[in-house]
Amino acid sequence: MKILIISSASFYDKIPPIKEKLEQMGHIVELPNTYDCPNLEKEAWKKGYKAHAELEKELFKMSEKRIKKVDAVLCVNYKKHDIDNYIGGATFIEIYEAFKNNKKIFLYHDIPNGMLYDEIAGFDPIVLNEELELINS
Repeated sequence: MKILIISSASFYDKIPPIKEKLEQMGHIVELPNTYDCPNLEKEAWKKGYKAHAELEKELFKMSEKRIKKVDAVLCVNYKKHDIDNYIGGATFIEIYEAFKNNKKIFLYHDIPNGMLYDEIAGFDPIVLNEELELINS
């Protein structure tokens, strides 16, 4: 299966062992859009609101194209600040994009409690609770 990992940049340091395990299982893994440039958004903000908005627009378009070419997305979601299993706005949009394109949606941890709980649940994700083996079942 070809899987695109999606997540907050805050969790990029947690991705390498997940990627390695998925590849050992025989999957083809693609990394998040800004994985190789984790400070890209911060740099855009330094240039101002308009520069950041342009970057976001380009990243959304990139995600849309990439999601159409994969079989599934894996949302890597950990605790961020005081929110367990954090899923940010851009990652939520990527989950929606996967749903819209009939792709499998995997969450590394459970759906976060909060404002978008019902919407994320409506996308019918498969919650792995760190058990990547469930992707093959």
